[in-house]
Amino acid sequence: MPADPTLELERELFSSGVRVLASIDEVGRGAIAGPVTVGVVAVTSDCSEAPAGIRDSKLLSPAKRIALVEPIRQWVLAHAVANATSAEVDELGIVGALRLAGVRALTELTRSGVTPDLVLLDGSHDWLSSDSLFDDPSGFRAPPVRTQVKGDLTCTSVAAASVLAKVDRDAHMTALDQRFPAYGWSGNKGYGSPGHQQAIRELGVTEFHRVSWNIQ
Repeated sequence: MPADPTLELERELFSSGVRVLASIDEVGRGAIAGPVTVGVVAVTSDCSEAPAGIRDSKLLSPAKRIALVEPIRQWVLAHAVANATSAEVDELGIVGALRLAGVRALTELTRSGVTPDLVLLDGSHDWLSSDSLFDDPSGFRAPPVRTQVKGDLTCTSVAAASVLAKVDRDAHMTALDQRFPAYGWSGNKGYGSPGHQQAIRELGVTEFHRVSWNIQ
């Protein structure tokens, strides 16, 4: 089991002059149905010690993730979750859809009165930086971005963003399962499980499948 994430990097960034840090993680990148979802939390040096138990969402049970949502919301300065739909994934590609969801999440953050100085982005690839195709009509531009490999495993704030995104997307897929129970979305969350792929072969795709992908 990996070590618990810490606030070590966040504190280094604050000591270097960052006042408001927006930490971002995404879920649903590899799914064949449903949205790609981006979670963001804004933290400052004034935020209290993080709630116990925050880890990369993939390492937590569904019940533990849900139990952490409210403590995370209370801990951070601000938070947001946003989606890009399966149709937008088909139109823009996965990187473009990630950027769109990220811009939406950060726009929601700024509309709440919080403007980050820096984005801490999980992974090695900066899929967020400004591109005029995805800029908000209000003129929003993403702040500078720092990528962090395995940020969801090592940085508490990134792990917190992953929890918010995962809980939100899982709830969305569970709700869709009520409309399309044959695809098993409450269990597979839109990923390509054998049962999901068999249902596609038998029933075809829905409006929530990423039809540009090879999903059969």
